[in-house]
Amino acid sequence: MPEALIIDACRTPRGIGKQGKGALAHLHPQHLGRTVLEALAERNDFDTADVDDIAWGTSSQVCEQSGDLGRMSALDAGYDVRASGMTLDRFCGSGITATNIAANAVMAGMEDLVIGGGTEMMSMPRKGLLPMGALNAHLQELHPQSHQGVCADAIATIEGIGRDALDALAAESQRRAARAIAEGRFDRSLIPVLNLDGSVALDREEFPRPGTTVESLAALAPSFPALADYRHGDHPTFRELINQKYPDVDIEHVHHAGNSSGVVDGSAAVLIASESYASANGLTPRARVVATANMGDDPTLMLNAPGPAIRKVLARAGLVLDDIDLFEINEAFAVVVEKVLRDLDLDRDKVNINGGAMALGHPIGATGAMLIGTALDELERTGGRYGLITMCAGGGMAPAIVIERV
Repeated sequence: MPEALIIDACRTPRGIGKQGKGALAHLHPQHLGRTVLEALAERNDFDTADVDDIAWGTSSQVCEQSGDLGRMSALDAGYDVRASGMTLDRFCGSGITATNIAANAVMAGMEDLVIGGGTEMMSMPRKGLLPMGALNAHLQELHPQSHQGVCADAIATIEGIGRDALDALAAESQRRAARAIAEGRFDRSLIPVLNLDGSVALDREEFPRPGTTVESLAALAPSFPALADYRHGDHPTFRELINQKYPDVDIEHVHHAGNSSGVVDGSAAVLIASESYASANGLTPRARVVATANMGDDPTLMLNAPGPAIRKVLARAGLVLDDIDLFEINEAFAVVVEKVLRDLDLDRDKVNINGGAMALGHPIGATGAMLIGTALDELERTGGRYGLITMCAGGGMAPAIVIERV
């Protein structure tokens, strides 16, 4: 099987995802995609006409984010028109999935130079709040699907994971992110976002709250009690959807703004090449893709697939947990990571060591590609060999990837 080599990875800073408050909120989503695609071409000096395809992740493909954001961002970046592009949606897992598809195309021998990545501007106005099944009554009867935050609280209740443990994880995420920023651990991948007039829109992480403590988090009210009882027309509430399958679960609400992922804007991209293309064009690989995998799990609880995905991708890679030097497990909600830590008995010093989405934010379709770049940078900084990246996704799924530093 041909090797899929990671040549480079870059990302924007994450901007607060609120209109009138976030530093990126005034920009077009294609502008963020353009920023990272331009950076890849400039940093690696490849002919954009050689790009076989661009696989892009965007979960909310509406309004300005509709119309194949991957292709349009490439055109906006000045790529040759022969560089095609597509956009996909695996909810929060879109960025990993896009990168995996890019790698798989190279490993299949069908393509030689591919880009995986994603963009999400969560500052874009959204209307309505529908259950995950989009009001398909038949689907909801088969697989009742609730709101992610209510699912997170339900999982914590079922697993007996209390708020103290979740707040401790969130405070540690803030501490690690602050340390990583102070030590410049993100600098290699971070690309400033410029306005059209050349002025700087954002050149640093905007979301982190350094100095966050367990005590300050304890003062925050849970975010999802009212939402759990939200009803769209005559459809079941989010709480009722959970209880359709788990009637004995009396949900304890333990997640809040501080131990849930931050609402942000951002974009990221990963450049992947075949060995033959890299050699012929003077591109120096930084890592190789060892294995990729996708995993489905209970769509009602929705957020429990990362653990099974880790087991599956390790089996594909022919590795065991102890072979992995670092894990990036997206902090969609604190309970997602805490459950994986406990279920797999992972070394906490190997997991999200530079903080995660509770501190930095989670731009849905872009986060996976961001985490791949973060893992790569950290493997290089520490001299580690293997990194494993995974995340929960809507519908009860999790994509995963194992990379090896070259």
